Amino acid sequence: QVQLVESGGGLVQPGGSLRLSCAASGRLFSINRMGWYRQAPGKERELVAQFTSSGSTNYADSVKGRFTISRDNAKNTVYLQMNSLKPEDTAVYYCNAFIRTILMMTSEYWGQGTQVTVSS
Repeated sequence: QVQLVESGGGLVQPGGSLRLSCAASGRLFSINRMGWYRQAPGKERELVAQFTSSGSTNYADSVKGRFTISRDNAKNTVYLQMNSLKPEDTAVYYCNAFIRTILMMTSEYWGQGTQVTVSS
């Protein structure tokens, strides 16, 4: 079994910062893509930032220059540092990863989601 456990969401004022964490655990062999999506009320889920299988990073245009994705491979953990937050960043943030298990099966996994609310 593989799990993605997120933490770090909350309420923050516009211009503030938050740091999200996502730790993968279980019978995993390797992690391919890993990153963050978000879904605001009434909108489709969208990519925020991710590490690709080659190790490069992708960011949504709306967060470039404000958000930074990083990772700790030893801890199977990915982070999302969010600065200069705007009300339009309000959403449920989901961790996403393509993980190969010890049974050599690769599947897509999602975290349970963490709420980020940007409001004064």
